[in-house]
Amino acid sequence: MGILLLALIDLPIGYYTFLRIVVTIGAVAVVVTEFQNGFNFWVIAFGIIAILFNPLIPIYLGEKSAWAPIDLISAILFGIKSFTNQNKKVYE
Repeated sequence: MGILLLALIDLPIGYYTFLRIVVTIGAVAVVVTEFQNGFNFWVIAFGIIAILFNPLIPIYLGEKSAWAPIDLISAILFGIKSFTNQNKKVYE
């Protein structure tokens, strides 16, 4: 989550390549885990994140400012998912 928020400031291009790799791996991990529970919101949301951030076939949106809302929304979704997983472990 923090690396997505850090992406909102101006950093070298290498950081954004690293970001794409880490976010894609994290999103795919959530999709695989959640798909075991069936097709739900998390599978769709993190599937879209994985597609947007994938480093193999990158999606270019032009200016960096176009990525800011995507980075922010992705960070929020990762935060919510992390929080719900922590609560689930506490109650199990």
